[in-house]
Amino acid sequence: MSLSNNQIRHLRGLAHALKPVVMVGQHGLKDSIIAEVETALDVHELIKLKINVGDRDARDEIIRKIIDQAGAELVQRIGNTAVLFRRNPKAPKVALPSK
Repeated sequence: MSLSNNQIRHLRGLAHALKPVVMVGQHGLKDSIIAEVETALDVHELIKLKINVGDRDARDEIIRKIIDQAGAELVQRIGNTAVLFRRNPKAPKVALPSK
């Protein structure tokens, strides 16, 4: 699913008030973290992650792996915080504006 600029702007506004629901620590990315991200995306559709590892390249790599494995879209990344979106086809919660 590809998001338009208007939809990304809307999702960024919704994500502003969110607290991180998944945190990746110094031990890096594990299978349990991927499972937790997938569960959170199923329930909330829009989640915030906090990645507390190494440098920018390490954070970018972890975010890329999470997006690939969870099938999510990156809405925003600022520092060590990322916002992800994945539509739940059975029970959509977030109303997206038309493209």
